[in-house]
Amino acid sequence: MTYEQDVLYMAEMWKHELNKKPSMFERAAKRAQIGISNKIPERFHLVVTEAMKKMVSAVLTGSDYTTKLKEPLPASFQEREEKVKAAIKRYQTTASLEGAGTGAGGIFLGMADFPLFLSIKMKCLFQIALLYGLDLKKYEERIYLLHIFHLAFCRDDHKNSVLQNIKEWEENPKKEIDWRTFQQEYRDYLDLAKLLQLAPGVGAVVGAVVNYRLVEHLGETAMNVYRLRLLSSKREEKI
Repeated sequence: MTYEQDVLYMAEMWKHELNKKPSMFERAAKRAQIGISNKIPERFHLVVTEAMKKMVSAVLTGSDYTTKLKEPLPASFQEREEKVKAAIKRYQTTASLEGAGTGAGGIFLGMADFPLFLSIKMKCLFQIALLYGLDLKKYEERIYLLHIFHLAFCRDDHKNSVLQNIKEWEENPKKEIDWRTFQQEYRDYLDLAKLLQLAPGVGAVVGAVVNYRLVEHLGETAMNVYRLRLLSSKREEKI
């Protein structure tokens, strides 16, 4: 089995896992999270909303995140993925240090972490796309990035519809996103972690670990989506 066949198989398995219904534990955790959300200061929710608006605007205009690669892309898919993995690791380290620093500062710096961390994640996503050879000057490719971001941080019971949007993207490459749902689900995804990060004494540790893991999760999602898109030989298998 070639490298490309191997990673495509892994991506198909990843997609299969996403399509599974949430477990009883996951559904119970979601119900608990609704109560947790009500305990987070309203000021934090306002910071989230404003940061999301600015992030979406920057992604669509390409003003804040677009960068150029320092060297030509490797010819082989395997070599490109090696560079992708290295880039994800770099952003994980950056995000972890940033989370530890803001987490140690209590509630106000904890809130400041949100827009900073959001920027780190989007820069990571842009870098991944460039390393896979995508042209981010195209508006539709930036929309595609937002679909990947949404898939990584949406509710379990909404993953199938987001996957379907991505699958249909090639037929309708300018397909927009439900921005209200996009914002709400991302905020809900982070509520528990960010609540702990605001807590005195443990904020620095939580901030470092959570930021590291979330960038890892985003990177894994992006890699599998691009594997399915770029390596699937049949159109109906593409995502």
